[in-house]
Amino acid sequence: MLTRFSDYALRVLMFAAVRGDKPFSANEAAETYALSRNHLAKVINRLVRTGHLKSRRGRRGGVWLARDPATIRLGALVRLTENESPLVECFAAETNRCRLTPACRLKGVLARALDSFYSSLDQQTLADLVDKRGVLAALLQDR
Repeated sequence: MLTRFSDYALRVLMFAAVRGDKPFSANEAAETYALSRNHLAKVINRLVRTGHLKSRRGRRGGVWLARDPATIRLGALVRLTENESPLVECFAAETNRCRLTPACRLKGVLARALDSFYSSLDQQTLADLVDKRGVLAALLQDR
């Protein structure tokens, strides 16, 4: 299961890709998706810092997509946004307290499943998610 942070990051990038070069505010995206503006602002800030979005302050400011959607691999993005969330306790060696770790095979099974998950996401780009921009734009306007 993805964290909300990853979910929101994907949705914000889809929103930006559908809008093209037209800047938007955190408020606008939050209202469109009926999400917390504060939480979405944190997501947007991280996406700006990682080079996925560009931002400009001021009256004519806002945020917009910084890269071609075809260059944004979903696997890389989710790895970036999920980096602080180990799948299970034993994936975090520093905090692992599971008594079964020395003999457990679950970690290997889950690691292979996670690799498959990311491998599948690596095959997809942001452009794949927004190839029906007209339909998505209409849905995003129907608030």
